[in-house]
Parts: sequence; C-alpha cells; structure tokens
Amino acid sequence: MDGEVRLAFGGVFATLNAELVKSQCPEVDFVCRGDGEQLILDLLERLDDPAEVTGLTWTKDGSVINNPNRPLDRNLDQWPFPDRDSLPLDFVESMPLDVPAVLSMERFTTMQTSRGCPWPCVFCDIPIFNEGKWRSRSAQHVVEEFKHLQKLGYGSVYFVDDHFLLQPKRIEAISKGIVEAGVDIQWGCEGRVDSTAQHLFPAMAKAHCRTLMFGVESGSQSVLDRLKKDQTLAQVENAVDKAKAAGIEIVHGFFVVGSPDETVEDMRATFDFAARLKLDTFAFNRLCVYRGTPLWKEYVARGLVDDAADWYKYFKCSEIDPTCLSGPVINEERTAGLRRLFRYKVLHYPRQTFLLLRRFLRHMPLRDVVYLIIKPFMGKKRGPTKNEVLSRAVEHRALKDSAAALTNVPDALLEEAVGAERTRAQ
Repeated sequence: MDGEVRLAFGGVFATLNAELVKSQCPEVDFVCRGDGEQLILDLLERLDDPAEVTGLTWTKDGSVINNPNRPLDRNLDQWPFPDRDSLPLDFVESMPLDVPAVLSMERFTTMQTSRGCPWPCVFCDIPIFNEGKWRSRSAQHVVEEFKHLQKLGYGSVYFVDDHFLLQPKRIEAISKGIVEAGVDIQWGCEGRVDSTAQHLFPAMAKAHCRTLMFGVESGSQSVLDRLKKDQTLAQVENAVDKAKAAGIEIVHGFFVVGSPDETVEDMRATFDFAARLKLDTFAFNRLCVYRGTPLWKEYVARGLVDDAADWYKYFKCSEIDPTCLSGPVINEERTAGLRRLFRYKVLHYPRQTFLLLRRFLRHMPLRDVVYLIIKPFMGKKRGPTKNEVLSRAVEHRALKDSAAALTNVPDALLEEAVGAERTRAQ
C-alpha cells in the first residue's frame, strides 16, 4: 500500500460504523459520513487540517475525532450528472441473474432520482442512514438526465432509488417529460405496494417503464407485522394487479424467508401467495441482519450478537435466532415451494410464462436462462456464505496478528508453523 495516498471511505456501512472503521482500520485516513458530494470537495481543500469538515471521522494525535454531522441537503439538483464517460464500459448486462432490473441488451446504466425511505422495516438501514427522510431531485432535472443519456447512446436505465413511488405529482411530471422529450430509453424502478401513485402506472408504462419491483417480503400477515412492513396482503395483490393492467412488462417481487417467528405454515403461505400473484419474476432470499438496523439492536439486547465483536459482520437470522426455522428446513421448504410456484404459473399463467421465457431468450444466453430457472433449486449447499468466509478470514488474521505480537514471532514464521501443523494433522 502506498503510504502517500490518502484513503477515504464512505457509504451506509462506513457511516453507521465510522468510529469503529477508523479505529480498527488505521490504513483508512478518513471516514465520510452521509452524503459525499460536498463533503469530499471540502475535504480536498482541507486535507492537512480537516477539523472544520462536517461529517468527517479522522484521527489527531492518536485519538479518533468525530466532526459534527453534516446537515442533509435537500437541493439534489445542484450536482452535475455522473461522468459516465470516464468508465471504460460500453455495456453492462442489465439483467443480473438475481434481480431483473431492465431486461434489455441496450447500453445500460443506473440513475438516482431520490434518496431515502421513511418506513421502519426492522431489517433495513436506509432510514437510519437518511435520518428517516426522503429527498428527491426535481422532475425537470431527471428528464434532463434522460435526454443526456439518450445522446450518449444509452438504451436502458434502472433507478437505484429506495422508494421511487412516493410523490405522485413528481412521478407524473417525470413520465410526461420523458414522453414530450421523445426519449425512448427503457427504465425500471422499485417502490412500496401501498404507494398512492398507483393511478400513474399507465403513464409510467407510456414513458417506457418496463420493470417495477415491489418489496413483498412475505405471504403471511403476521410475518409482515413482525418485520414492521406496514403493509397488507391485499395491498400487495392490488399493486401487482394494477402494474400488470397498466402494461408494465416485468413486475418483480422481493421475498424473504427465515424471518424471526416465521413458521413452516408461514413459509408455505408465502410461496402459495407468490404463485397467485401476477408477478413475472421473484426472488426468495434468506433474511439477514446488519449492524445499525432495528433488528440488530434487538439481537444485541437478546444477547444473540456482540455489538463490539461482531460490528463488521452480518448474519443469516436463521443461524443465530432460535425463533427462526433452521437452515435445512428453510432450504427444504423453499425448494418445495418453488416447485409448487412454477407448476402453478405454468398451469394458470401460461401466456405470461411463455412471454417471459421468450423475453429472456431474446436478451440472454441460453445457459444463463437455464441457470436462472434451476438456481432456486440449488439451495441445499451447506456451510457459510462467501461473505461469512471473508469475515471469518478477517477474524483469523486478527487472531494471528495478536498471537505473533504476543510471542514476538514474525508473521511469516507463524504462518509456516500453522501450515506445518495442518500438514501433520492430515
């Protein structure tokens, strides 16, 4: 590592764990908390004495210093469009196998038109990062970026907003502006099922919205209540129906399994509910807990995680919470549920299934389509995830460094000794 290069970290994780990141990762010079646009500019002007840079965590004379928080700026129109030309990428496939953003082989990029979500879902850290607020760019500013992207040759865009469907007048103005500007870029977004903007789904479709994603989470009302989703099953069904009736080509549902207090009956209800919905695509992921979320705080209070030792980790809830179903049961029920779901879709929605597969084959290699179909049934693999392996490797490194310091043994020699011990054990 070049000691002359200053390192600054930012983002949700760094913001929520700023002091821990700075104190335990001495290679990181600065941790930038919250919005980074103006912060990084201020920091560049005061690299040698950043005491006046709000939102910054740094060290002085060996002590970690947290400068005052930077107020959330609501004027998001002040920032120029991202410099996408500086990226040496002509095309990024816009259909990740897990999340069908905008299914297209056109040149793809992402766009952020708003920040934050004020709802209190227990597994989400976005409300904490954004102080429970939602901020947006103006409709005119968003349309101008669309026009800019069309000139650059982009054909598909996905909004990375946490909740696009929050302000009806703004959505209406964006949709109208795209049509009037003659922009034909396909785009996608996500939002809540209880949005009051559902009457604008036809206008969004007319403006080339091709993908709409909803956080359904569960087909059990008791699980939704446990997760504090503040939504009902009737609202889910109504939103999906309206989106499909409006002509949205791909309506996607996010689901989680392995939630606290979820039963086998709840899981089965979730898959049966998903089958009945007019969803085109869906994802069923194990619920995980991250530091800074309400669920993490609950787990700390219950003694299931150690806030000091586990701060940089995340856990599958089912691995640490005794009120969750076990991993093998979740995998077994998920596989059986997906079989029922696929069978129901083919029998009751044959045209929708055929059109979706045809769309996949038009825009994706055959091997990826096959993988997309069989991947849900590959959930019986046991053991830690890649990220869990990484966190354990970090722990191993810390323990090894501590042992080397304690015994004054050089790190390389200690590694050699550990390797020799493993060889003898085999």
